Amino acid sequence: MKARPKMVPLGIESLQGSPRRYSYNFYKATVLILTFLCYAGYHAARKPPSIVKSVLKGDGSAATVSAGGSRHLLASTGGRDLLAAAETAAASVGEGWAPFNGPDGTSLLGNVDLAFLGTYAIGMFFAGHLGDRLDLRYFLTAGMLGTGVFTVMFGMGYFWDMHFYPYYIIMSVCAGLFQSTGWPSVVSVVANWSGKGKRGLIMGVWNAHTSLGNIAGTIIAAAMLTYGWGWSFVLPGMAMIGLALLIFLFLVVHPSDVGHVTPGQGYEAVRPDDEQPKPALESHEGIHFMDAWRIPGVSAYAFCLFFAKLIAYTFLYWLPYYINSTRIEGRMLTPKEAGDLSVLFDIGGVAGGVMAGHLSDKSGASALVATSFTLTSVPFLWLYRTYGHVSFGHNILLMMALGFCVNGPYALITTAVSADLGTHESLQGNAKALATVTAIIDGMGSIGAAIGPMMTGYISQVGGFDLVFVMLYFSAVMAGLLLVRLAARELQVLRVGRVL
Repeated sequence: MKARPKMVPLGIESLQGSPRRYSYNFYKATVLILTFLCYAGYHAARKPPSIVKSVLKGDGSAATVSAGGSRHLLASTGGRDLLAAAETAAASVGEGWAPFNGPDGTSLLGNVDLAFLGTYAIGMFFAGHLGDRLDLRYFLTAGMLGTGVFTVMFGMGYFWDMHFYPYYIIMSVCAGLFQSTGWPSVVSVVANWSGKGKRGLIMGVWNAHTSLGNIAGTIIAAAMLTYGWGWSFVLPGMAMIGLALLIFLFLVVHPSDVGHVTPGQGYEAVRPDDEQPKPALESHEGIHFMDAWRIPGVSAYAFCLFFAKLIAYTFLYWLPYYINSTRIEGRMLTPKEAGDLSVLFDIGGVAGGVMAGHLSDKSGASALVATSFTLTSVPFLWLYRTYGHVSFGHNILLMMALGFCVNGPYALITTAVSADLGTHESLQGNAKALATVTAIIDGMGSIGAAIGPMMTGYISQVGGFDLVFVMLYFSAVMAGLLLVRLAARELQVLRVGRVL
């Protein structure tokens, strides 16, 4: 059994001579912060398509977007070039952007989502396999750079006056491929630094990067609409490239890289000299793909996440468009206003992820928690569709409740549950299985994430959003039913524990 070679990042080496100079908790905090920023960046780069949909489609309501809010300020501060760009962008909003402004525009937008998310889902399975065998810092850096570049390239279609539909499909496919490197990598890195006992709460808080990244991406993309939809992609893409450099310079993948003990592993700390003892438990042989599927619970959680992410990503990619096309208190919102309002879904999601993780830690019953959240989302989906338009108060409360219920199980399964299953006792200490297990679970979820937005584009065009919500009801019920057996077993264990 070979010892893992030390991989100290250049930024850490430049800060101090010996990696052991700083405590384990210092490095753990650094890893949590860096991976948080990293995946927030990934999600911020995914958000622009949902914000610009109504602008590309050219709905009549979108024509109300204008530079009016900033016209006086720009003129008075000498920003006349920006003002001219803003007015040009505002004038073209109502017309839409060919080829998305035609009668089949909604379906074309759905196909762009499918190109990105389908490639992301397929790439996820290969990314997990590679992540178990490559240095995760290099792997993650390459994925972030590629994500940033192709996000920028999608936005450049605006500046190049690009109306060639395959161009946007190709950019989406490439972006999806590079995005797939992110999740297996960051979960593996965080799991390397986290003990198993409190993973639910720690990862529930850490997983707020998903919602906060969505919020940041929404705010940036919505704000940039005034100057042209291309900027809504360029800025998040450039931010992603900057974050890639930060990860390359400072991310410590494994405690042993800086001379510390891995939580739950039975070997001594790696010493700075050549007198390094060999690990007693850690294996460097990745698990076979089909063997990972046989780990108890993996298939149930993977298919549950298929439906959970179908719901979550339908909201991620279509909620601003839905708000923009629905009268609330009798008036239509602009794309920017709709994007800003949709942020509340993600704010509810932050609370849901933390609460689900906390309840999982307290009860030890992850399946029971996930099932409860998922089934509770069904009545809230109906209430939001039926009463969300009545007033802004109704819309805000129901949207936040939906975010809470939808994001809770999604966050729990993709973080703490994946990490626990990736270190399941049946693996006999094989720590190199984690990225593969994570990729299987989130890969299945990502297939659902690809299907949901694509189906929404077609269904909304044929039967309106009432049929879209029927799809969401069905998905929520299926997600809950897939975990009923595991939840019943956990409930029985809890009852036995109380009796004893």
